Amino acid sequence: MGARMRRKRPAAGVLIAAAVIAGAGCRARTDFFPEGNIQTGIASWYGGEFHGRLTSSKEIYDMNDLTAAHNTLPLGTHVAVTNLDNGQSVVVRINDRGPFAKNRVIDLSYAAARAIGLIGPGTAPVRIEVLGRLSPPASSLGYSVQAGAFVSRANADALKKSLAENFAGVYIGVFKTARQTYFRVRIRSRSREDARSIALRLAEGGYAPVIFEDQ
Repeated sequence: MGARMRRKRPAAGVLIAAAVIAGAGCRARTDFFPEGNIQTGIASWYGGEFHGRLTSSKEIYDMNDLTAAHNTLPLGTHVAVTNLDNGQSVVVRINDRGPFAKNRVIDLSYAAARAIGLIGPGTAPVRIEVLGRLSPPASSLGYSVQAGAFVSRANADALKKSLAENFAGVYIGVFKTARQTYFRVRIRSRSREDARSIALRLAEGGYAPVIFEDQ
């Protein structure tokens, strides 16, 4: 792919990124980028202009998936990306190469960028933690909708309290890695359809919801 310098904003509408990786499962270490390895730098994102194109992994780029481009991490590696400006985090899978703009370390998909508040500013300083390769759940036990993920427990508690005024089943999922603990504010749902309904309500309220299959 060429240098991703321009950003085309996707058509208006509600984005609900469906993800099957819930941040748990078996992991395989990589030889040169072991779990817990940390990198900091500037992140950017790419969206509609590249939607449907072939990535370096030979997958078709879907801007609604939680993926990213990185120049050196092995394809298939999962990383936790934290926006250092607001403390919001997202787990993505590396399936492409880039970014090709100078002084940037990772290029996030539209869904991933939206999850950490990167769409408006376009770029932000981030912290990248290598998680290795995460296996998807063998079977789904239900669905939950994530409204936000933070490295600060206080921020997660504040969001949970706010959401609990309008939603039932709000909880904080704790995801611990070798270097960091992430607090993910989620809402339990009864079905895929219920999860989509919750996500739509969240999106209308200005959140960037992500639907997860629970293990």
